[in-house]
Formats: sequence, C-alpha cells, structure tokens
Amino acid sequence: MENFVQWENFIDIAPYASLFRQGLVVTILLSIFTVLIGFVLAVILALMRMSSFRPFLWLAHAFPGTFGFFERDREGLQRDSGFLYHLGRFNPLSFLATAYVEILRSTPVIVQIFIIYYGVFGLISLPTFKLFGFISFNRFFPGVVALGMNDGAYLCEILRSGIQSVDGGQTEAARSLGLRQGQNLRFIVFPQALKNILPAIANEFVVIIKESAITYTIGVQDIMSVVQAVRGATYIIIEPLLVATALYFCLCFPTSKLIAYIERRMRRGDSR
Repeated sequence: MENFVQWENFIDIAPYASLFRQGLVVTILLSIFTVLIGFVLAVILALMRMSSFRPFLWLAHAFPGTFGFFERDREGLQRDSGFLYHLGRFNPLSFLATAYVEILRSTPVIVQIFIIYYGVFGLISLPTFKLFGFISFNRFFPGVVALGMNDGAYLCEILRSGIQSVDGGQTEAARSLGLRQGQNLRFIVFPQALKNILPAIANEFVVIIKESAITYTIGVQDIMSVVQAVRGATYIIIEPLLVATALYFCLCFPTSKLIAYIERRMRRGDSR
C-alpha cells in the first residue's frame, strides 16, 4: 500500500518552487491592498451609517410653508407617528450603507467575486499588462476590488463600534473648545477609536490572507492557483497542498503573534 505522503513527490514538485514564491507574493499583495481598500470603504460606510442626514426634515425646517407637513400635522402639532413621521426621519445615507453592509455580509464571497469579475469587469476592458512580470493585472485588480468590497462591510461594523465606544463627553468637550464636527472626528474620536479597534483590524488582515485563496477561481496567481497548476502538470495533489498549508501558516502564525504582542502593549498602556 502506498504511503499517504510520498517524499519523492516533494522532489518532483521542487522545480515549481519559483511559482510558489510568486504565489506567496501575490497573496501578500492581495491581503495588503484588500485591507487598504476595505478600510477606506469602511470609514465612508461608518460615517454614512452614523450620519444624521434627513432631507425631508431639512426641507420642513428650510421651507415650513411648503414642506412643513413632514414635521407637523394639519393642527400644527408635532408628528410622533404615521407614514409622514417616519418618512421625515428617513436617512438615505444610513439606509444605503446598512443595505450594503447587510447584503455583503449575508452572501458568499465567491458569489461576490464572480459578480464583480464576470458581471462588472466583464463589461470593462482592463489592461493586460503584468505587475512585477508575473501578476496579471486584469485578474488581480478585480480580485482586489471584490475582496476589498467584502472586507469593507466587515470593517465598517468594527470601525463603527470603535467610534461609538469613545466617550460622548469628549465630543462635548471638543465642541466647547470650538472644534467643528470634522475636526472632532479627525483629532479626538478617530485616534481613540483606531486604538480600540486596531487588534480587530489586524485579525481581519489574518482572515483576508486565508480568504484570498478563493481568488484562484478567477485566475489570480496566488498560492492556491500554483497548487492547481502543479497538480495539472504532475498529477500530484497532496504534497502541493501541504506546501500551500505551510506557506499560509508562515504568513498567519507570525501575524497572529504580532497582534497578540500589540494587544499586550496596548493593555499595558491603559493600565498605567
């Protein structure tokens, strides 16, 4: 009976070591760009979800003679129920951001990748040049966009919880000092929120490293794509998978330990 793992097979796949190195680089770049895109998108979504933009109430206040019915009934009393009451307090920005977050968090990543790659970028002719000589831009870019959009939905909730964890008294203090809302977010709220959610963001980076493997389904030359290429060329499957497992472990385990170290340092600072 043949062994489950044959050491001779590792010798047979050794000539493909350069491909595994390239796949490792692609996986790292995918993870970095995904987190960057996801973070920028998360900031926008979080601000939209926490916004107080109510256009119908604004119209009622700006033009009470024409649109005042959104706020008051025919007797001039303040509305506290009914369709016009809820319509007046409708926040389209929060609604759109919430719908985006819930839809992307409730659907499989692979479905989102296929929709972005075939449905969106299938209608756009992307350049076919290669980054660093081996990364196909027309496949790498849609993969980054799809993962970034998905990551933004999760990071949005992390960032929103971090912002809401900042004591509201500090916002009141910032207003008393004459800081505008934008300055308050930039100099007071965001720095403290980022400190609170930094471990969660770092953990999300580890998750993205592992989830990026799904992009091989659209031809991104990551680690799993190399596994498929080696299997097609040598008809060997277990040993390339073990190599891929080792590479993912070498990426995720040190990152997890670094996250744990940062968390300990942050707790030490809070306990002083």
